[in-house]
Amino acid sequence: MLHRRRRAGSELAGTIVSVDAPVNASPPARKKSAPPTLLGMDLAEMETLVAAAAQPAYRARQIWKGIYRDRVSELEKVSPLPKLLVQDLVQNQVQVGMPKLTSRFESQDGTVRYLIELADGETVETVWMPDGDDGEAGDGSEAGEELPAMARKGGGRTWRRATICVSSQVGCAVDCAFCLTATLGVRRSLSAGEIVGQVCAVLNDRKVSPPHDRVNLVFMGMGEPFLNYDPFVKAVRLLVEGVGIPERRMTVSTAGIVPKIEQLGKEAIRPKLAISLNASNDALRTQLMPINRKWNLEKLIAAAAQFPLRRREKLTFEYVLLGGVNDQPEHARELVKLLGGLPAKINLIAWNPGPGIEFQTPDASAVDAFRQVLFKGGIPAYVRRPRGRDIYAACGQLKRTTGLVQLGSPSPEAL
Repeated sequence: MLHRRRRAGSELAGTIVSVDAPVNASPPARKKSAPPTLLGMDLAEMETLVAAAAQPAYRARQIWKGIYRDRVSELEKVSPLPKLLVQDLVQNQVQVGMPKLTSRFESQDGTVRYLIELADGETVETVWMPDGDDGEAGDGSEAGEELPAMARKGGGRTWRRATICVSSQVGCAVDCAFCLTATLGVRRSLSAGEIVGQVCAVLNDRKVSPPHDRVNLVFMGMGEPFLNYDPFVKAVRLLVEGVGIPERRMTVSTAGIVPKIEQLGKEAIRPKLAISLNASNDALRTQLMPINRKWNLEKLIAAAAQFPLRRREKLTFEYVLLGGVNDQPEHARELVKLLGGLPAKINLIAWNPGPGIEFQTPDASAVDAFRQVLFKGGIPAYVRRPRGRDIYAACGQLKRTTGLVQLGSPSPEAL
């Protein structure tokens, strides 16, 4: 039996993506324009900024390094900018734009869920996972390769590589039935600077600096990245060229915005692609993910088959296993037929519970039986480890917290 979550309040009204809406549709714009921020500017935009202040172009490169590689939070800390240029920028209300880490929730397994406050008071959640959750395993990239027995100590724990889960919107409009974030609806999309700022703020808090420290990024937090496509793609470029995280260590997950899958394949700089599948037939997927009414499995798989892959790269399909709903052997056999012939692997995710959502987490034996059917059918399948489930930091559990607690005083009950 398929269970739907209980809805409460009027906050959700008007927030579900219409199946007839254009793919570039965005949430309502902010009520007032925000001051310009350096986080989110590319080098050309910074050159324009310093030229307006009658400064030479190399000053822009100094700002670029200070903002992205050194990750400063104040203009005065960008060295060696002349005081007159700093004063000019401040007078023109130019800000760095580093978001504020408002709350931190730490799991027993070392995962940290951050509540991050943006300039207009909205909040998003970003997750730090030391040693990741095995989501990159088998995707043919450097991020998925096994590492030698070496460890990095940071934040009081040792790890070989870490993964940061990044949000692209405040809330989410896609309305997947099993996802806690969907109960928020969508408040607005994030700017490129706000997306990059999450990463910079977490790196600063963990005292970690790529590319020396091995960090992977997954755009799998709050929101649908492809419903905020242009800022997302710009953020990826800034993270690669400025912060120093290689694109081969980034993965973006989409619920299946087919035109944007096609567009991503044409980008000069792009993350790896993961498609949130979660069902083996159209009837079930439409119940779980209403967006399937707009782009059904036939259209989705066709777009995936045309997606250009790098050498050794595989497509990733994410599949959340819901006890008694989509986790039976017949569903696995349907998946084998659906994905047969694609250069792909499947990440299996045992559903992570959230308050007010009435699904069940399948038994480990059911997960393994499902994986075995896929394996025998010739499809590599990996089980993603639940990270931070005790603090609502695992896949599908992120939900913007409104009752804030002080940084350093974690409390899962705050949700």
